[in-house]
Amino acid sequence: MNICIYGAGAIGGYLGAELALSGNEITLIARGAHLKAMQENGLTLLKEGESRTVEVSCTDDPTQAGPQDYVIIALKAHSVAGIVEQITPLLGPATAVVTAQNGIPWWYFHKLQGSWEGHQLRSADPGGRIWKTLGPERAIGCVVYPSCEIVKPGVIRHVQGNRFMLGEPDGSKSDRITALSQVLIASGLKAPVRTKIRDDIWLKLWGNVSFNPVSVLTLATLDQITADEGTRGVIHKIMTEAHLVATRLGVRFPVDVDKRIDWAADVGAHKTSMLQDLERNRPMEIGALVETVAEMGLLVDIPTPNLDVVLSLVRLRARMADR
Repeated sequence: MNICIYGAGAIGGYLGAELALSGNEITLIARGAHLKAMQENGLTLLKEGESRTVEVSCTDDPTQAGPQDYVIIALKAHSVAGIVEQITPLLGPATAVVTAQNGIPWWYFHKLQGSWEGHQLRSADPGGRIWKTLGPERAIGCVVYPSCEIVKPGVIRHVQGNRFMLGEPDGSKSDRITALSQVLIASGLKAPVRTKIRDDIWLKLWGNVSFNPVSVLTLATLDQITADEGTRGVIHKIMTEAHLVATRLGVRFPVDVDKRIDWAADVGAHKTSMLQDLERNRPMEIGALVETVAEMGLLVDIPTPNLDVVLSLVRLRARMADR
């Protein structure tokens, strides 16, 4: 089995290290100092007080890797459209593309039974570029829960979590997803095959669509924005709107809004990924995490006034940061 991880940053590097340490043939697509360090010294994983280094095949040129059985895209969602043509040398007739990213994926409406089946989201895939180039039939959904960081080029620290939830767009337990799940599990990861992966996507997105933009606008951590009466109220309203949109699309949530907010509060003084990107002068995941929900609200005729206000503010915040 040939597996390529496109985007060997914190999450991609962690996944690649665990797979390689278990004896799998892995190719990592990376760039810059991180790539150079892995080529010269191998990939080091710091986990549970131990340090393990493994030699991995890594490159910034996908043509060197050739067609794969699986391409796991571990880039942030907004980066994919810009490199989608570079992925094509990795694709054979039966290659599966695993979207290990936050937010609503570009393939969301592929094989979703109902009146919106086949619909393409502009905010997730501007111009349908990813849909046309990769093809939704290749897609496997993946909800990522580990927390990791790049300590320095070539060195990944695992903070917590090892769950990668997998799901076919049509909910089937296909041979390809079963095989991938087994490889991940054999590498010490949790990789359940889910029959309703969109429910899992929304459960995580439910927090991202509300906590992330509010944290960017306030520069506050999860414990602060959930403890403050005003920001908690804003978050509650956004999550209520998102819940209505998702429910109209057939999604079912295992908990209510207040419980989901309490989960975030329990995390403590943690900066959301969007706030971390702002502080590091990186592009923020506004499209996949926030704009998609607003666009889906319009699609299913569910108003999202509170989300729309916060979206307008965070868009301007991003433009000001770019300056």
